[in-house]
Amino acid sequence: MILVVDFGSAKAPFISEFIDEYMDVTFVKFSELETINPDDYLGIVFSGAPILLSETDPAPYLEKTVWLKQYKKPFLGICFGHQILGLTFGATVSRQKEDRDWQTIEILQEDPLFDKFPREFEMMEDHCETVSIPPNFIHLGVSDACINEVMKHKEKPLYGVQFHPEVSGNLGSLLFNNFVNICERFEQE
Repeated sequence: MILVVDFGSAKAPFISEFIDEYMDVTFVKFSELETINPDDYLGIVFSGAPILLSETDPAPYLEKTVWLKQYKKPFLGICFGHQILGLTFGATVSRQKEDRDWQTIEILQEDPLFDKFPREFEMMEDHCETVSIPPNFIHLGVSDACINEVMKHKEKPLYGVQFHPEVSGNLGSLLFNNFVNICERFEQE
C-alpha cells in the first residue's frame, strides 16, 4: 500500500487516482501525518500545496516530516513535496518566475522512475518557487523554466519532482506506475 499525503493541493486526489490503478492507496491530510507510521507503507507520496515556502516559515512542516532523514523506503515529493524533501536535506527554496504551463523536461541520466520515457517529455508545471539540490542528491532532470525539475537521493529511493505528473496525462500515469514498480522491487530486496 502507498501513502499519499495531501498538503492542501486541489490536485492531490488525482495522485491517489493514478496510483490506485497499480496499487492500493491510503490518502491522508498533512494534519493527520503524526498518527501514521511511515514504515507501514511500501512508499509515500507528498502532494503539492498552495503555500510558498520562500515566504512561510517551513518549520511546522519540517518538524512533522523530520523522519524523512532516516526513511529508507521509496518516496516521491511533488512540487511542494519536492521542496520539503530538499529542505529536509539542507537545500534552500527561492522564488522564481511563475510557471503554470507545459514544460519540456530533459532527463540528465537514466533512472527507474523514468523507465519507458523519452529523454525529453512534457509535464505540467504549477509553481513560482525552486529548490536547490541538497548534498547527497543527484540532479536527474531540468527544464528551461526550472533547473531542479527532478532529484534523487544518492543512496536511498527518495525522489522529488517540481512538475505535476498527476495532471500530465499518460506520461504522468507512467511515472506513477514506475514509482509503484520501484516500491515493489524495494519490498522484494
